[in-house]
Formats: sequence, C-alpha cells, structure tokens
Amino acid sequence: MAAQRRRTVPAAAWKREEEKKRENPGERRRITVHGDNKGAVSPHRPAAELHLLLLLLRCDACVTPGVRKRRRRSVSGADGTKWSTIVCVEIRMAWMWKRKSLIATSLIVAVSLFVVVVNYTEKSYYLLQPVFGQTFRRPWMFSKPPYKAFKPHLGYISIPTQKPLKLHCELCSIVSSSGQMLGQGAGPEIDRSPCIWRMNNAPTRGFEKDVGRRTTLRVVSHTSVPLLLQKPQYFFGQANDTIYVVWGPLRNMRKDGKGIVYNMLRQAVENYPNARIYVTTEDRMNHCDMVFKKETGKDRIQSGSYLSTGWFTLILAMDMCKEIHIYGMINDTYCRTDDYRKVPYHYYEVGSRDECAEYVLHESAPYGGHRFITEKAVFAKWAKSHAIKFFNPPWQLS
Repeated sequence: MAAQRRRTVPAAAWKREEEKKRENPGERRRITVHGDNKGAVSPHRPAAELHLLLLLLRCDACVTPGVRKRRRRSVSGADGTKWSTIVCVEIRMAWMWKRKSLIATSLIVAVSLFVVVVNYTEKSYYLLQPVFGQTFRRPWMFSKPPYKAFKPHLGYISIPTQKPLKLHCELCSIVSSSGQMLGQGAGPEIDRSPCIWRMNNAPTRGFEKDVGRRTTLRVVSHTSVPLLLQKPQYFFGQANDTIYVVWGPLRNMRKDGKGIVYNMLRQAVENYPNARIYVTTEDRMNHCDMVFKKETGKDRIQSGSYLSTGWFTLILAMDMCKEIHIYGMINDTYCRTDDYRKVPYHYYEVGSRDECAEYVLHESAPYGGHRFITEKAVFAKWAKSHAIKFFNPPWQLS
C-alpha cells in the first residue's frame, strides 16, 4: 500500500506530453494529476505537488496571458492504472498569482512595521531628516511633538492650568550657552535629536550652524525672565511650541500677588495663551539644594553659593531623559590646562568676559557666586552612573 501511495505519473503519459510539446513549442503546457482510482496520486498530496512544480520548471515557453484552453484525456500506466489528466495552459498564471499574493502580503507587513517604528520611536524621524531634507519643526508623518507624555513631574507646575509637567525624551541634547559652541558646526547634529534643551535667553537665530534651530524645552532663571519679555513674540509667539521651565526663590515666585517674577510670567500667559510656561515648586527648589549638599558636603546658603541654571537643567534632564548629550560645556579641569580655548562666557555676547575668567571669579566669590567648577566635578560623577555624554569639548571620564 505504501508503494501505491507514492506512485508518480506513468512514463507513457510523460512521453506523450513531451511529444505534444515538440509538436507545439509555442504553447506552454502543464499536467495536473487527479487520481480516478482509490490509490492514485492526489494533487493535494506532497508527491503530486512536487511533480507539478518540476513540470513547471521544465517548461521553456511562457503562457500567453488571457488564454483559457483546457483539454481532458485519459492515459493508462504500465501496471494498468487508469489516470485522468488536465492539460492547462494557464497553470503558469495561477502560480504567478500565488507568488504575487505572497509578495503583496509581505509588503503590507513591512509597511505596517515601519509605521509602528516611526510612531513609537522618537529617534527615527530625526535620523530620516538628512534623507528627506526635512527642516520643519514637527514630524512629517505624525503631527505631534517629538516626545511623548510620560509620568507627571510634580515639581514643575503649569501657570495657566496648574497641572504638572508631563515629558519624557529618549534622547535630550542640552546646548550650553558657552562660547565653546562657536565655530564647531554642531547645529545639524543637534537638530537631529528628538529633544533639544537650551538655557535662559540663548538665541538660535543667527547661530543655527553652531547651535541648531529647534528648541523643545528651555530652562530659565528668574533673573533671565525680563530678558525673555524683551522679545516676547520671539520666545512666546504662536509658532513657538517650546516648553519653558522657570526656577527661582520663593520670594520671586510666590503666587499671592507678591512674587515679582511670577506676576511677569502670568502676564505673559495672558498675552500669549498658547505659551507653555511652568514654574519650579518650592519643594523642588529645596530638593536641588539638598542634592548640592549631598554631592559637595556644603550647605548652599551657608557657603554663599547660587546654583546655576545648568545645575537645575541637568537635574531635570536626568529625571526626564533616557540619554543625555551635552554640547559646549567644559569640565572642572579645563581652565587649568595650558592650551584651553579662550572664548566668551556666552556665545551670543561677543566681547564679553572670558569664560574661564568668569568661572574662576564665581568659584572664589565669598557670597553670591555660582560654583561652576564645583558643579562640573559633580556632573562628571553623574556621568558615570547615567547615560550622559559631553561634546565640544569632549570629556575624559576616568
């Protein structure tokens, strides 16, 4: 019985089919076998399917599209078994349609996967920018910002809604205000980042080649708020979807009408209803002070220190960003090297005090100074336990 189930097309049938092919070389033929007897080969069995495929591969002429000629005839095998065959010149077309269906299905699956990746991966759009030449603000496929809502950050409250900030970025590029940014040509690289952070009133206009064009979030000192209000349309205008996070002491940020800076910000929101302005809560300010004491062993107030905007920026970034790239920030030993680069303190204030001179002055101030050098030593420590990288200049982390 096993031998009968493996029976193939008889040699006589194959011979007659070959003779037909020689008589009509322009016509493509293919034998489909149907068993009339109980033990005959079925086209649904693997042996028959393999035989049909071999016949297809042996054909050397193509079927003319649209031809629908079928013939039915009977042949007898050497052992007397009756066979019924259908010679179909359109079998090639059926085979091709099966292949096309498989290709179409594969294409649909591939496109679906691509859409999912672009929709849920923040980096993909910005990696594709150089390919498609995109320079506009929002992703080309999905009209939404290049970040997604994540856990609420209770230390930062919206002025108009009084709701906490919700933001999470896979990669944050923090652009320093330092003169180190000048002449580096890092703008295109920065603009490819999903989220771009800047500080205070550092502009992009006129410096796009070195600092980029886009801004996702801007951390602002209470002392820099009046500078923003000098150009309200530029910073808070309709086309600007930047998030502003303002930090400052309670005396300036209180909400009872006596907080000078808070009053300024509330007025800005009234003039520009779409402005996305958040203020740092008192609890969060105290937390930043405690972090400074924990890392340096010094009480901020007793040591006469003022935390810099960079300090608040990095603490916020470590809470919101999976990976952080920092551009234009020098390390704590940079100014002691013989070949350090002499640049202005701010890249947009040409002719201002030298950066290293400003750092040394603040570090040694008995009261009211930013401890820039001390903070940079802490940042180097954090970089060993967080995904933080420094560029222009690079840091050597031991």
